[in-house]
Amino acid sequence: MRVLLKEILDCDPDAAWRALRSPAVLQEVSSPLMALHSEEATGFPTIWAEGAHPVGLHALGLIPFGRQRINLTESTRQHGSVRILRDTGRGVSGPLAVLTRWDHSMAISADPAGTGKTLYRDQLIFEAGPATLALWPSFWAFWQWRMRQLKRLAPTWRLDIGVDDPNFVADHAGPNSGTEGVSQPFRAPEEGDSPLPS
Repeated sequence: MRVLLKEILDCDPDAAWRALRSPAVLQEVSSPLMALHSEEATGFPTIWAEGAHPVGLHALGLIPFGRQRINLTESTRQHGSVRILRDTGRGVSGPLAVLTRWDHSMAISADPAGTGKTLYRDQLIFEAGPATLALWPSFWAFWQWRMRQLKRLAPTWRLDIGVDDPNFVADHAGPNSGTEGVSQPFRAPEEGDSPLPS
């Protein structure tokens, strides 16, 4: 069974690509229908790497919904103009464990109309034996909610570009960096520091 959606997101493709690989964005677009928490020892990273990522699920943030393994791969098509994030994980426990196939692909490319925005395509293919048809309305409804949230959040994503890069602060620091008035990390005074002005 398949759910297929396509929309124009109001952000550039680089911002959309970063957002798709962000656990924080996944949590936002799933809320409040589904809450996710990391079961990795270090918690959610800023950006997911390729590979397996175990998560716990709670429907409406309250009702235990089992565990899922997100299994991510990245690829490109059409000479790099289309970037694809694919999840071929599976439900480990709870209702999602009934699924025998989970193949979720999200594709990012520039809007063909030349607006500078993002063409976003989302395809979910799933199978659950005799329960497949019964599950389709729930997945369809949840994917509509996700898309609504993606469209709402997309204009804010351009503000996040670069913040997960360890060199970002160093590269943008300086007298004309626009960081005046921004709180800096606390550093204890050291011997030789100038006294505070009276």
